[in-house]
Amino acid sequence: MVVLNGNSLTLQLAYQVLFQKETITASPEALAKVICSREAVESIVAEKRIVYGITTGFGKFSDVLIDSSDVNDLQTNLILSHACGIGEPFPEIVSRAMLLLRANALLKGYSGVRPIVIERLIQLVNTGIHPVVPQQGSLGASGDLAPLSHLAMALMGEGEVFYQGERVLAMQALAAEGIPPLTLEAKEGLALINGTQAMTAMGVVTYLEAESLAYQSEAIAAITMEGLQGIIDAFDEDIQRVRGYKQQMDVAERMKRWLHDSKLTTKQGELRVQDAYSLRCIPQVHGASWQVLDYVKEKLEIEMNAATDNPLIFEGGKVISGGNFHGQPIAFAMDFLKLGVAELANISERRIERLVNPQLNDLPPFLSPQPGLQSGAMIMQYAAASLVSENKTLAHPASVDSIPSSANQEDHVSMGTIASRHAYQIVGNARNVLAIEIICAMQAAEYRGRGKMASKTAVLMEKAREIVEPIEKDRIFAKDIERMAAWLQVTNFLPFLEIEASVNL
Repeated sequence: MVVLNGNSLTLQLAYQVLFQKETITASPEALAKVICSREAVESIVAEKRIVYGITTGFGKFSDVLIDSSDVNDLQTNLILSHACGIGEPFPEIVSRAMLLLRANALLKGYSGVRPIVIERLIQLVNTGIHPVVPQQGSLGASGDLAPLSHLAMALMGEGEVFYQGERVLAMQALAAEGIPPLTLEAKEGLALINGTQAMTAMGVVTYLEAESLAYQSEAIAAITMEGLQGIIDAFDEDIQRVRGYKQQMDVAERMKRWLHDSKLTTKQGELRVQDAYSLRCIPQVHGASWQVLDYVKEKLEIEMNAATDNPLIFEGGKVISGGNFHGQPIAFAMDFLKLGVAELANISERRIERLVNPQLNDLPPFLSPQPGLQSGAMIMQYAAASLVSENKTLAHPASVDSIPSSANQEDHVSMGTIASRHAYQIVGNARNVLAIEIICAMQAAEYRGRGKMASKTAVLMEKAREIVEPIEKDRIFAKDIERMAAWLQVTNFLPFLEIEASVNL
C-alpha cells in the first residue's frame, strides 16, 4: 500500500498504483494538516469574510459576493457548469492517475477541504472506479477546469465512470461499492478542479511509457546492429568520455552490454571504416533523448507534490490568491518530451530503411523471402515513415500558444493539457515504429545467423519470436505490428530489464 502525504509521491510509486494496481491510503499526519486548513475555511464562512472562491464567484465573477447560505450551492454549480469536456475520454489509467494526484495535492493541507473529500478520492482509486473524463476542453490555466470537473462529478454521483471493465453511471458504481455520493461544501469544488492534475496525470503516464520505450529502443537497436553487422567501436568508452554527457555514456555502456559476445558486430575497417549515423550515433541521439527524459522526470515529480489550488490557505488562517494552477512548467516539459520521443522514432525509422533497402545493405531486398514475388517488409517502412511524419506535426509546441478567457481575467494560459495529450500520441506512434524495427531487425539477424547473436539479444529474440514469427511469406503485417507494439507496452517492460542485467561484464 502506498501512503500519500502530499510531499513524497514519486514516479516509481505512481507506477505501482497505476500499472500494478497498488492501493493507497492517507498519512494521519497529513490529514491533521487538512483538518486545520478546513477549520480556516469554516471560520471564513462564519465570519462572512470576502475570500475568492469561498464567498465570491469565480473568474470574472470574483467581485460578486455570495451569501453564506449559498456557499455550498456555489460549489455544486461550479462543478456542473464547468463540466464542458469534449471528445474521447482520457485512457482509464490516466483517470486513475488524476484521482491519485488530486488526493495527494489535497493532502498537503493548503486547500481547505474536509478529510471526507480526500477519503472519497482514495476510495475511488482503491475500488477501481475511474471517472470518464473527456480529453479536450482545458486551457491549462486556472487549472484543468473542464477535465477535473468531470472527475469531481463522479464523487457527487454524477456523470459516468469506468468500472470493472465497463462504462457505467457513476451512481451505479458508487452504489455497487457502498459509497454514498458526496455533497460539496465551501471551497471544495474549487479545490477539486483548480489544479494541473489532468495534464500532470497524462504526463506521468506518458513519461512512464516513454522511459520504458527508451530502454527498449536500445535493445532493439542492438539487434539492428547485428543484422547490419554494425561497428562496435562507436560505443567505445573513450569516445563518450571526451564528449562528457552522462546519458550518452550510459547509452553506450548499455549498448555494449547488449552486444557483448556477439559474433555479428564488426570492428572498424573489417567490412567498412564507419557506419551511417543511425548506427554510429546511437549514444549521442538516444543519450540526448535521455537528457529530455531526465528533465521531464524532475518537473513531474515536483508537480506531483505541488499545491496548485487557488486560493491557498496557510497557517494562522492566511489566505492568498495566486497562480499555482498555471500549467506552464508542465506545458514546457511535455513539449520537450515530444521532441525527445519523436527523435527516438526518427532514428529508428532510418535504421528500418537501412534494414530493408538493398542499396544500403547486402540483405535480401526488403527482407523478402522471394524478392519480387513477395514484397516482404517494403510497406512496413512506409508505415514507419508515415508515423514519424505525423510525429513532426504533433511535436509543434502547444505551449507557444495562449488565448484569453473569462472576459480577459484569465488572459494567459499554458495549453499544457494539449501538450501532454500530443506527447502521449507521439509515444504511441514511436512504439509502433520500434515494433516495426524489431520485426525487421530480427529478420536480418536470422539471415546472418541466429547462433552468432549476442547472449542477451538471443534471449530477447527468443521472447520476441513468441510474439511475431519469421517472415517466410507475405502476410497481413499489420497484425504483427499490433502484437509487437502491445508487447512493448510498459507493463511488459520487465523482461527487457531482466535480460539487460543478465550478463555482468
